[in-house]
Amino acid sequence: MQISYHGHSVVKVKTNTHTILIDPFINGNSLTDLHVSEEKPDVILLTHGHNDHVGDTVEIAKQSGALVVAVFELANYISSQGVSAHGMGLGGSYTFDFGVVKFTQAFHSSSYTTAENDVIYTGMPAGILFTAENKTIYHAGDTALFGDMKLIGDRNDIDVAFLPIGDNFTMGPVDAAYAAELLKPKVVVPIHYDTFPPIKQDPIDFKKIVQTCEVQVLKAGESVQF
Repeated sequence: MQISYHGHSVVKVKTNTHTILIDPFINGNSLTDLHVSEEKPDVILLTHGHNDHVGDTVEIAKQSGALVVAVFELANYISSQGVSAHGMGLGGSYTFDFGVVKFTQAFHSSSYTTAENDVIYTGMPAGILFTAENKTIYHAGDTALFGDMKLIGDRNDIDVAFLPIGDNFTMGPVDAAYAAELLKPKVVVPIHYDTFPPIKQDPIDFKKIVQTCEVQVLKAGESVQF
């Protein structure tokens, strides 16, 4: 399995049989190395409905035929755009042919703003537990620190956790470091920082304060090693 980071909250997972994209915000993301026209995933996983996470989902799914997996209300909206979508709820898991997806809680908000500035409610925000080939990835999405991260860590053997550190809209570095302590992953990768002025952070400062696991600070296009 190859797990790579592509700026903001974009993560790509390549298993032996499938390519999975998480939160494919590409156009408008100055930090990414990806190009929408080149992306051909089998599956797109979405943490919540904000435009900087839904990103180019519809265009990519239409050109690739990808299945979109998201919280129920967001999946319904995506489906209304002519894309195949599978809706789920928080706490539920589903075994697909590409792996097991489970949505966890996240403390944030979730809505999509259309080109006409209509705001569409897209259900609860979520984190994602994805398991395939005996590896478990936790993508926290956009979230504040919350105590049940300990429950997630206790009940799941997490290989890699992608945690936001940008502050302002999500956890900052100090809270994210405590989240790493609760989750107990083997490796943490910081995400959701530097894309916009309010979330400027130095990920090396975050790395210095994490005491319980390895931190890998990745540039766009780099892969996790574990």
